[in-house]
Amino acid sequence: MSPKSPCYRFLLSKCLLLIFGCGLLALHAEAQSNLNGVIDFHAHSGPDGVPRAIDADDLARLAKERGMRGLVLKNHWEPTDALAYVLRKEVPGLEIFGGIALNLSVGGMNLEAVKHMILMKGGWGRVIWFPTFDSENAVRSAKEDRPFVAVSKDGHLVPEALQVIDLIAQHPELVLETGHISPEEGLMVVREAKQRGVKHVVVTHAMRAPVWMKIPQMVEAAHNGAYIEFVYSALTGAKPDNTIEEYAKAIREIGPKYCILATDLGGVAAGRPSHPDGMLMFMESLRMQGISQADIDLMSKTNPALMLGLP
Repeated sequence: MSPKSPCYRFLLSKCLLLIFGCGLLALHAEAQSNLNGVIDFHAHSGPDGVPRAIDADDLARLAKERGMRGLVLKNHWEPTDALAYVLRKEVPGLEIFGGIALNLSVGGMNLEAVKHMILMKGGWGRVIWFPTFDSENAVRSAKEDRPFVAVSKDGHLVPEALQVIDLIAQHPELVLETGHISPEEGLMVVREAKQRGVKHVVVTHAMRAPVWMKIPQMVEAAHNGAYIEFVYSALTGAKPDNTIEEYAKAIREIGPKYCILATDLGGVAAGRPSHPDGMLMFMESLRMQGISQADIDLMSKTNPALMLGLP
């Protein structure tokens, strides 16, 4: 058969399509296997005060079906500790944790709110986020004229922030996350938390808005004992905050040993994937940047489990 004949070209195209398709299937199968043991450390879901793409119970079932090990449910305005307790009954076998974000809706840097989260039945409220959308940094970055939750004043952490840090230090199972505070405040919190004996500290999506930490700041935070969170949602949308190349460069300079991968998905923007699909895309994108599967597993499985006290 002549290479120039239409029949030859047709058969060649079919063969190439078959080979390419099999490659994609194999790649997909490999990526799917990587979800086994994955914990999404930053998952948004409904019910919430803003639209969400999926309710928490449906997300939990989906995560379990796809082989994930667990979820950390985040809500900017309401604690998720009780929700985690109920969902563990509804979806047994999935490690589900909640927490509290210290925004205005819970009284800001409210020590009593944290105490009550700690006392919630089950003990699945594990994460305390410093202010997110109500942080001074977030409010000023958005050029909004409204009240905010102060974490620092005149270069020092406010007494209420120190009280919360001290309380977290008394409970080694808890995780302190920096929220949406400024890079400078984040470094203050990391240093103070470690000095006061907090066991687990995570810098919340350090590279994305409105935090915008630089690599030297992330390296400093890691050297002071914090883990640096990278979220897939910052790579999505018409105007993503970050690129996968920026992420890969930062991870190499910080060291995967000090990094956590999460999705921060759950919004309703068109084109955003589900949490499991987003995590798979994240992993594959990093692999294409030369990050090893062992390091990806470390950041998506081992390090999140370590922060949550799981074996």
